[in-house]
Amino acid sequence: MRELGWRTDSEKKVFSTPIFDISEMERTSHDGRHGKFVRLDSPDWVVAIPWFRRQDGVPCFVMEEQWRHGPGRVTREFPAGLVEKGESGEDAAKRELMEETGMSGKFTLLGAACPNPAFMNNVQSFFLVEDIKKEGGQSLDPNEEIVVIEVPVEDVIRDMGEGLYDNGIMMEAIGFFMRYAEKHPQLRTLTV
Repeated sequence: MRELGWRTDSEKKVFSTPIFDISEMERTSHDGRHGKFVRLDSPDWVVAIPWFRRQDGVPCFVMEEQWRHGPGRVTREFPAGLVEKGESGEDAAKRELMEETGMSGKFTLLGAACPNPAFMNNVQSFFLVEDIKKEGGQSLDPNEEIVVIEVPVEDVIRDMGEGLYDNGIMMEAIGFFMRYAEKHPQLRTLTV
């Protein structure tokens, strides 16, 4: 098997923001090629996927609608955020769910992935949240405005990748959820 690694010859931070830094590296390949590369250094991210069954037997997600400055419009997403220094992924997901929805529940790690390994160094973890209960109100950041809604699971799966749901992170979340639901089909089935 051919060696694919690159040696880091130098590395320096070239730009900082409140949510990520940018580093520039000079690296040399196993066969002597040399290049400059840029990496976005971000804290790890978490996504909480709150699931419940309505009184009529329909499985639903708790979701959020909020303005996103990247695309300049409203999106529909699961509660999510950054892992703070010294915090575990699960603790971060619990904190984000509580801050954004005022809810708590039982957390199960569905999986983790690098959002974009071409230039990012962080990992994003996805947690299914069951047995959710309302504990209090929202505790949002100063520039957050989040509307909490309930959406049937099958509607989210049907609409994923379009309109309000055209978010790559959401696609990953639904992928992890659907893989888990194959072994736990009650997460998608209607009960009467």
